[in-house]
Amino acid sequence: MNKKIDFQKLFEEKKYTKILSIIQNIDKKNLNSGLINLSGVCKILSDKSEVTLKSAIIDFRTAYLKDKKKTEHSFNALKNFINASIDLFDIEFKSNEINLTGDILKEIFLYYNDNKDYFEKNDELTRALVRALVRNVDMEKVIYYLNQIAEKETSSIDALASYIYYQSFIYNWDQKKFLEYSQILDQKLITYPQDKIVKISGSDRKKINIGFHSADIRSRHSVTHFLKTVLVNYDRNKFNISIYDGNKPDKEDSTTRDFNQYVDNMTNIRNLDDIEVINLVRSDKIDILIDLMGLTSNHRLSLYKNRLAPTQITWCGFQNTTGIKEMDYIIADKNLIFEDEKKLYSEKILYMEDIWNCHSGFDIPRSEITAPIVENKFITFGSFNNYNKINDRVIKVWSKILKKVKNSKLILKSSNATFRSAMVEKFRKYDVLNFIEFLSFKGNFEDHLNQYKKIDIALDTFPYNGVTTSFEAIWMGVPVLTMKGFNYNSRSGESINKNLNLKELIAENENDYINIAVSLEKNIKNLKKIRNIVFDNALNSPLFDQNKFSNQFFKSLEKIYN
Repeated sequence: MNKKIDFQKLFEEKKYTKILSIIQNIDKKNLNSGLINLSGVCKILSDKSEVTLKSAIIDFRTAYLKDKKKTEHSFNALKNFINASIDLFDIEFKSNEINLTGDILKEIFLYYNDNKDYFEKNDELTRALVRALVRNVDMEKVIYYLNQIAEKETSSIDALASYIYYQSFIYNWDQKKFLEYSQILDQKLITYPQDKIVKISGSDRKKINIGFHSADIRSRHSVTHFLKTVLVNYDRNKFNISIYDGNKPDKEDSTTRDFNQYVDNMTNIRNLDDIEVINLVRSDKIDILIDLMGLTSNHRLSLYKNRLAPTQITWCGFQNTTGIKEMDYIIADKNLIFEDEKKLYSEKILYMEDIWNCHSGFDIPRSEITAPIVENKFITFGSFNNYNKINDRVIKVWSKILKKVKNSKLILKSSNATFRSAMVEKFRKYDVLNFIEFLSFKGNFEDHLNQYKKIDIALDTFPYNGVTTSFEAIWMGVPVLTMKGFNYNSRSGESINKNLNLKELIAENENDYINIAVSLEKNIKNLKKIRNIVFDNALNSPLFDQNKFSNQFFKSLEKIYN
């Protein structure tokens, strides 16, 4: 019976529901791993709900366990099992309800331990494993496995982009390496036949057509705060603004709808292929297109290789070079990219006058808060950064601080039990767990910000500095101790503190970082003074001066347009 059914043809025709109906009516004894795996795939393609995703995961697991041999079926089933599990993990993470996937992560690593050679020979399976390792905060292994793929001539664009991106989290590379590998990525990007693409042209209107491209315009995403700054204040007599939204249509929310009101045109391009997007943007006669993703997970870098607009700029999403010859500019400031470092970026540097971006602020009243140390009689450090930024060197330095400062406390934050357990194991070897408190992200955003009231001073991560979390801390009057870096993404904290006139919170090196943290506990008067500076100066500083930044931003665009 099964042999008479052309499942491949039905799949190509996207008749997923029909396939599921057929499979469900087949006796379970006659179901092979391929059909069970197909069932899971069709479930996901026909219904994006969380319930369906969980059902598909069961199918993928069943298919893999039914055929644990090194066959195409077992390979595909295991790969799908891991990827679907991570998708569920991310859904539960965003909803603050990690119920199932902590155990599934353990299951994935058990499968890996039983089949290491199997994983290492299959790039797609290795990529799936990397996704699990990222969620398990094991960045050293992430880099190790991505390196295995990246060194192959056959490495995919996505694998190489991920490899470059995750290098930002550790100290393996200098900026020369970032440029070198980004240029290799550039060579791999697809160039489409010119006869299929609309001829490029700028606007023939009086206004300058500016386009922004992002897949991250949704609630609570960092990019929205910085993009909003320039969109609510621009001169509508001079500029026509379009947004090309790469977010999944079913993920649109109130933030997406708000941005639709800020601009002249907003188009969802998620389901368009590259050639369709190129033709759309070119037909819209965009003069300057600004990429807000860089090498982040939803990138579509091949679009820029094929030039969507006469001028292309990268900004905000990934704070480093793209390596793409056709990417004309990268927006930065002189605290991030020094004059003698310009050659280490494939793009020309478009310098902002003060700071590379500006935060739109929060709809939550600010009130000066007494330093917690006054009441607690001990100092509280804190970091609400992504756990992936808390690498082994950061953990070692923070542990030294906790040991040097008597009765001190460190607050870390994550809603995810898997993340917390990973951090616990990393700090355990330094015997400082008694000094660490883990907070949850549960509650609304106001609750999140109010938790900064528990912190005397925030500790920045390195080499990948905090950005949004630093702006959050400063908004709440909490100073951020940072350390000098060696490139764009490792100097964000330095630029932020210089724009607050707080150079004393920019450490030269790890020892200096430790010494500054220790000194703040010993000199409460100075700590109070620094906190007062942060609270009093923040809103008038370039960090939150929206009008000033917006004017600088669009004047810079006008200059390169003319």
